Amino acid sequence: ILAIPELAAKCSVPFTPADPANGIAASAKCCTSDISLAEFLTLKGKMDGANTSATTVADYMDGTPSWRTDLYATSGTLLTHKQSITLFKELGVKMTPELKSPQVSMPFDGMTQTQYAQKMIDEYTQMDVPANRVYPQSFNLADVKYWINSNPEFAAQSVYLDGRDSDAGFDPNNADTWQPSMEQLFADGVKIIAPPMWMLLTIDNDNNITPSQYAIDAKAAGLNIIAWSLERSGPLNEGGGYYYQSIADVINNDGDMMTVVDVLAQDVGVMGIFSDWPATVSYYASCTKMPVSI
Repeated sequence: ILAIPELAAKCSVPFTPADPANGIAASAKCCTSDISLAEFLTLKGKMDGANTSATTVADYMDGTPSWRTDLYATSGTLLTHKQSITLFKELGVKMTPELKSPQVSMPFDGMTQTQYAQKMIDEYTQMDVPANRVYPQSFNLADVKYWINSNPEFAAQSVYLDGRDSDAGFDPNNADTWQPSMEQLFADGVKIIAPPMWMLLTIDNDNNITPSQYAIDAKAAGLNIIAWSLERSGPLNEGGGYYYQSIADVINNDGDMMTVVDVLAQDVGVMGIFSDWPATVSYYASCTKMPVSI
């Protein structure tokens, strides 16, 4: 959007260059709600990323981390949700749509949050996709509960993306710091919970990576678990950053990633792992003769 002046002019927050002297980072906020669908379909996809030290739009958009690639960033074809469903049906794959949190106040143009959640589900039924091939996801627990109660055929696959680590005092090894409890989530109909990997892992007294109390409680309550996101952290020689924060003390090389996958698969017992680069999990699943769930 920023690369096209007439569309950039519609951005919710225009591009502001960095001002290092005053500690101000470059920023912009351009939303799909700022433009029409026809305008959206004229765009080309690029790797998500921004250079917050930039003083020009071109430099701001040149923000791909060094360990990622811009190999496919020059002509990515954008699709509507329905167009993506058509493609996935042709490829014969299951589907894991995430209902993104609106960046506008809801209702928006007359659409409420529940209508927004329902519209995503409706497009699968309209396209004759069996419910058991769709794993609708949201960080908004109210969305997940709505799907469970209003679209029972999708209830078993609805995924609660757990972002409660942003809550003050959250500790994956202290159940008192997260609410609702795993038992309450299960009682409310939630079948699948999906936290970031680090919330599922801890280190024991012998420096082994083991399941966290969060993981133990989730399984005990009857919840299935999906972890996210592998291959998103770059080189692991300095502890792995956000996704490895609970086990950073024992992460010092890229090979540790396979240990983490093994613990998630064998000890935590996840049903799936979201990954930015599926070769790693595919390699692990092949070598261990594990079925690929999603």
